[in-house]
Amino acid sequence: MAEKRDYYEVLGVPKTADDAAIKKAYREIAKKCHPDINPSAEAAEKFKEASEAYEVLSDKEKRQRYDQFGHAAFGEGGGAGGFGGFGGFEGGDMGDIFGDIFGDLFGGGRSRGARNNGPMKGANLRASIRITFDEAVKGCEKEMELNLKDPCPTCHGSGAKPGTSPTTCPKCQGKGQVVYTQQSMFGMVRNVQPCPDCQGTGKIIKEKCTDCRGAGYVMKKKKIQVSVPAGIDDGQSIRIRGKGEPGTNGGEWGDLLVEIMVSQHPVFKRQDYDVYSTVPISFADAALGATIRIQTVDGEIEYDVKPGTQTDTRVRLRGKGIPSLRNSNVRGDHYVTLVVQVPTSLNKEQREALREFDDLMKGKKPDSGSGKEKEGKKKKGVKDFFKDLAD
Repeated sequence: MAEKRDYYEVLGVPKTADDAAIKKAYREIAKKCHPDINPSAEAAEKFKEASEAYEVLSDKEKRQRYDQFGHAAFGEGGGAGGFGGFGGFEGGDMGDIFGDIFGDLFGGGRSRGARNNGPMKGANLRASIRITFDEAVKGCEKEMELNLKDPCPTCHGSGAKPGTSPTTCPKCQGKGQVVYTQQSMFGMVRNVQPCPDCQGTGKIIKEKCTDCRGAGYVMKKKKIQVSVPAGIDDGQSIRIRGKGEPGTNGGEWGDLLVEIMVSQHPVFKRQDYDVYSTVPISFADAALGATIRIQTVDGEIEYDVKPGTQTDTRVRLRGKGIPSLRNSNVRGDHYVTLVVQVPTSLNKEQREALREFDDLMKGKKPDSGSGKEKEGKKKKGVKDFFKDLAD
């Protein structure tokens, strides 16, 4: 007799696997190797082996015995109670698994679908609005006009013609579900599905309301107020409860999810709660230092540029960024990149002054020129050159 494989190896799970992982692994094997799906002898053997492993590992006490003593814990027969009768599966666990398998294969609901017959919340609806960068930073109020469903005023949501009422579905006897059985190698497998006649409601409308045609609701154009919080970012959504699709079987209405689209700003760029911008400064201001004005999301502020500032110097303005959605008192920072602008056109006097400046920076004595060149000509100095640049 061939030696039995380790049950964990059979299911392809580690010894630390929890019940959900074990069940999932067995379900995957059963979907591929069940005799009703795969009639080959090899598949039947794999299915039998996996079922035996699952019978033991899905039971807490049996799993403990197996972990301690291995296959010897159950004698020569292997799984507790023997594989053929599946004595170890109690509480409808196998019914759940095979309901999952056959429900997936044949389009039906699962055997535990009875839980879906109660009140169910309606589906969510989605819409979008566009706001400016400034509105995203500071928050705002917006109004949307949408076509939404409202309970029919004629039948008050029942869907039945006034003076009549929905009747109990004769097919499912008001349960909203029907039970189908299928023959398998283990006997009859029960498969529970929503009733096709009443769509799971348990009620049949014989005389439909003429206004809503039995739907129980009508479309109506509504104005919705949207409170946009300060700090919201592009692509985030605001949930407005109860403005979605109607629920079923008395369930609550779904929600309206409003996606926010933020327009780009000509100056500011956003990353999380920080703001980034670029500010040009003159060559003279960068060299000599100056007080400049910087635009922020809160308005203009004054900033002192240090003498000798290099281009692409980044300045951090603490607390001048975007407010946090969770706490409006907490804000990001504003990072400003200072870019030194080089003059693109100079007149003769400015070029001479710049050359004089360059010579001074290199430690050279500026060429004073001939006396004739000096006569009747006032040469612009370096100080005047920088003054022109700053102006």
